[in-house]
Amino acid sequence: MAQLEQFYRDKVIPKLLVDLGIGNVHAVPRLTKIVISMGVGKAVQERKRLDEAVQHLGLISGQKPIIKKSRIAVSAFRLRENMEIGCCVTLRGKRMYEFLERFVMLALPRVRDFRGLKDSSFDGRGNYSTGLQEQMVFPEIPADKVQFTQGMNLTFVTTAKDDKSGRMLLSELGIPFRKN
Repeated sequence: MAQLEQFYRDKVIPKLLVDLGIGNVHAVPRLTKIVISMGVGKAVQERKRLDEAVQHLGLISGQKPIIKKSRIAVSAFRLRENMEIGCCVTLRGKRMYEFLERFVMLALPRVRDFRGLKDSSFDGRGNYSTGLQEQMVFPEIPADKVQFTQGMNLTFVTTAKDDKSGRMLLSELGIPFRKN
């Protein structure tokens, strides 16, 4: 069992029971999955960009990414239907908690001028989305081997019913939100 998962069970659940006024342990919000995606728009011209993004996402997440294809054609972007333009990974269980621990403890402190994540990116149902400008903040990626810097989107999906309880859950799990 991952250390963060054990911390969630031992410390976070009892704290959220009290703070949110929940009577049932099974009603406490929990993190169900983390979705990491990389949209590689320039993969239309250069296939190597997508290959490198897939390789880096695999190193970061610990599992093989799925290559995403375009659904529609957009002539302004020279994009045809079914062209490979991105990749994504869905993490659950042990890998999810291990990734979250590495994200909070190792990657976020390496972000330039980091003052916390914005707490305005909740969707109204307790799910949180954020982005990173480059993949090199993760220690798994060797900086000297990177040819193309690539950003990524992270979505934390919870069982929370509203943004307040989702924010409390994620902040208790260690995600540093910006102080307003």
